Amino acid sequence: MPESPSILTPEEIAFLRALVRHRVPFLVVGLAAAALQGAPAVTQDVDLWIGDLHDPRFRRALAAVGAAFVPSVGPNPPMLAGPGVALFDLVLRMDGLGGFAREARRAVPIAIARGLTIPVLPRARIIASKRAADRSKDRLVLPVLEDALAVSQPAPAPPSAARSRGRLSPVRPRRKIPATGMAGARARSTAPCRRVPSRVRGASECRSPERNRAA
Repeated sequence: MPESPSILTPEEIAFLRALVRHRVPFLVVGLAAAALQGAPAVTQDVDLWIGDLHDPRFRRALAAVGAAFVPSVGPNPPMLAGPGVALFDLVLRMDGLGGFAREARRAVPIAIARGLTIPVLPRARIIASKRAADRSKDRLVLPVLEDALAVSQPAPAPPSAARSRGRLSPVRPRRKIPATGMAGARARSTAPCRRVPSRVRGASECRSPERNRAA
């Protein structure tokens, strides 16, 4: 799997390594996730969706890099404090999407460093969330995300050679000739013919009884 160009510092990569090492369920979402998948998006932070902020594994991963979890106080959302985590914003939910477990099943694995692959929210789901949020900054970036998604889609398959003028050429069924018909055809080919006068002087033609009836 090719590595995505990383804009993260070694300390920030170490924090993500700790999350993976301690098996913390998480997703990178938002514009950072889009940028990791090749979209020309610019962001000043990395939105991190943790499956359960009270998971002991999450606390152990933070402690491994000398960071800490700061719970929400009043209108202030929860946040991370310490070295290597200032860039990360904690996301509690995603507008227009399902719960964490449902969205995590759709995650795209992205390699961002040697031996480090992280789960990222797919571009189509990022777009769906931006449309649902419908903030002014979301409306500004949506055309960029939609164009990047369209470019990444595989080209449609060429039309089949059997198509003609937008329609499928009809397949003619094979006509089955019964055995008696084949036998009759052979019989007619070997049946004796009767000489009849021709319109050309001095000539005659052979007509079988079957041909006379058809005429």
